[in-house]
Amino acid sequence: MGLPASAQALPLLIVGQVALHGAMAGQRMAAPLQALNAGHSAWAVGVLLALFAALPVLTAMAAGRMADRHGYHRPVRLAVLLTLAGAGCALLACWLPGWWQFGLNCVGAAASGVGTNLSLIAIQRAAGQMVSSSTDRVRVFSWLGMAPSLANVVGPVTAGFMIDAAGFGSAYALMMAMPLVTLWVARKVPLQPRPATTVPRSPGSSRWDLLGAPGMKRLLFINWLLSASWDVHSFAVPVLGHARGYNASTIGLVLGTFTAAVTLVRFAVPLLAHRLSEVVVLRTAMLLTGGVFLLYPFASTPWLMGGCALLLGLSLGAVAPMIMSTLHHLTPANRHGEAIAFRSMAINFSSSVMPLAFGLAGTALGPGVLFWMMGAAVGGGSWAARGLQKVFVNPPAD
Repeated sequence: MGLPASAQALPLLIVGQVALHGAMAGQRMAAPLQALNAGHSAWAVGVLLALFAALPVLTAMAAGRMADRHGYHRPVRLAVLLTLAGAGCALLACWLPGWWQFGLNCVGAAASGVGTNLSLIAIQRAAGQMVSSSTDRVRVFSWLGMAPSLANVVGPVTAGFMIDAAGFGSAYALMMAMPLVTLWVARKVPLQPRPATTVPRSPGSSRWDLLGAPGMKRLLFINWLLSASWDVHSFAVPVLGHARGYNASTIGLVLGTFTAAVTLVRFAVPLLAHRLSEVVVLRTAMLLTGGVFLLYPFASTPWLMGGCALLLGLSLGAVAPMIMSTLHHLTPANRHGEAIAFRSMAINFSSSVMPLAFGLAGTALGPGVLFWMMGAAVGGGSWAARGLQKVFVNPPAD
């Protein structure tokens, strides 16, 4: 199950992404708790979380073009700068009162979100160019999928313990140190050859015509449901835990259990992906996710919440490599980089809008209802995955 020599830099890419994404994940866990402790409502927390994804919606295509022009290193250096600025804003906000603190935290959330998304697009493009066969591509994306999940363990858990031990300021200071690891690791990643000129589009075409590829809208719908499931969990667990009186480290451990399970599954995917059908994996994951969400509000102790988080992580952890593999199958070869940016834009648009809806629903109905609503949506939406089988039987032409 080894990878070709051209992919030997993959561990460096993963380490760099873990450090950078971990800083954002820790800030994303700490900032809502700080807002709740300051007396802000669940809707305000939704606004704060939405900002981590709002600007990436507007910058995703530019990030994809930047990666196409400059490769890995220049986008990653800019991503480090933005993430440092984001965590720095959160640190400065600790000395400001009331809504001034909340406003600066919102600026920091937006900066960190853009930085992390820029690095994610650059690393996916760079790693995809390291291999040529579809089998190696599945393995590469499986290993890459561990970077965000590991980061979502390192960031929230370390931030949670730092908050309990020394306060929010110390947690944000630690988040500022983590991107420096990315900057150091990036220096060791070999330079790639200058990208070839992109194949020109036909007259009258645009990037939006990519939606017309057979199965693309269906895949994006599935991806949105699963991404929204992740967002619901990230939003509702801190709110539910705070309502039950759990401290920051307990909430961080629940979220860490979820992402640890994601990481565990992604260790297994490179060994099993060649034996599994993407469609079967996606449908199974959606049905299991719906079932776990329906049970989650009845988990009345941190241990039971951790058990639900474990099952949810096992379910959602398997889908990202399958979605990336399917995305490459559906997309013409000369537009893979554009498709990655388009998918990123779609995900971040959902992540910026859905927390606002979560905040309104959470304020009006309580966090438990969010789990039930999302469970019904993702379970009922599993029918969409079945239709992808037709595309695999009749693959699109490049």
